[in-house]
Amino acid sequence: MAAIDIVLLGTGSPIPDANRAGPSTLVRAGSCTFLVDAGRGVLLRMAGAGVAAGQLTATLLTHLHSDHLTDLNDVITTRWITSFAPSPLMLVGPPGARQVVDGILGSLASDISYRLAHHEDLTWEPAVDVTELDEGVAYDDGSVRVVAAPSDHRPVRPTLAYRVEHDDHAVVLAGDTVPCEGVDRLALGADVLVSTVIRDDLLRSVGIQRLVDVCDYHSTVEQAADTAKRAGVATLVLTHCVPPIPPGNEDEWRAIAASVFDGEIVVANDLDRVIAG
Repeated sequence: MAAIDIVLLGTGSPIPDANRAGPSTLVRAGSCTFLVDAGRGVLLRMAGAGVAAGQLTATLLTHLHSDHLTDLNDVITTRWITSFAPSPLMLVGPPGARQVVDGILGSLASDISYRLAHHEDLTWEPAVDVTELDEGVAYDDGSVRVVAAPSDHRPVRPTLAYRVEHDDHAVVLAGDTVPCEGVDRLALGADVLVSTVIRDDLLRSVGIQRLVDVCDYHSTVEQAADTAKRAGVATLVLTHCVPPIPPGNEDEWRAIAASVFDGEIVVANDLDRVIAG
């Protein structure tokens, strides 16, 4: 059976971290390569993983928070200027994704006109084929299928989690969410659950309300571990950890998850690779 290959491109958060790019994950299944979210520095990490923007089958946005899409403009532009024939980027996201893309393309109007005027062999503008979903099948080529379901990141709404299926294997990318039925449904029986997590004990101890607010709409480490346990997954991957994990403290986060979930636990760093299958 063919495996599904997951590369944690960016494991950071909105807080800039010299060692962690913004939220983004690469999933390779069959002949497909999916980019899930496009946070700060995503193309640099894609280069580190040996993948170019032109090789993407589709980009899947979990939601429209800036830290998850701030470098989408770089993906769109770089795919365009490094292609030698029109190659629209397929993009799937929640309602509002089309407005985001239109805004990005509008902001690039001057750059687009400069490049079209300069390069005789570049005769087309960058194109993005946007599909907006509340839930349902996001992609299906008969070998690889991607299914979206609602997550719960309120007051941000709508938001999506994704399940990528190939050859009897499945990985789930929960995105930013608290425990919810949609993620439970996608994760049931999957090989790997990739979950963004927070430490509410640390955030609340700081006493800054804006940080305490973060606890409202993210899963704690314990909650993510409980979701993995309920779903019966083999591997739980913790990413987008807030607050940032000081180097060498990964075992503390892993131990918290292990108090709930007895499967494999990965506290991800940028460019870590996890195989499903």
